Amino acid sequence: MKRERVHLVIKGRVQGVCFRAGTRDKALELNLKGWVKNSADGSVEAIFEGPKEQLNKAVRWCYKGPPGAGVTGVNEKWYDYTGEFDNFDIIFGY
Repeated sequence: MKRERVHLVIKGRVQGVCFRAGTRDKALELNLKGWVKNSADGSVEAIFEGPKEQLNKAVRWCYKGPPGAGVTGVNEKWYDYTGEFDNFDIIFGY
């Protein structure tokens, strides 16, 4: 199965609604690697690596997010798989 990497910037009401924790839970459920963090501009940024089919599921989840979120836009950029991550982490701070 082909592995890829996707970088997302999720905008809207995405901080203070457990978006990072929900993203981590979804990534772990899908056996994806990478990270998620809050950005200073109020968005959430994430990088996922893994099988394309599983990445598509994670991306779809990010378009909606957890209950309480109000996603207004997602910027997706796809890249080649690097294999640099051992797990999926929440990065704290900006």
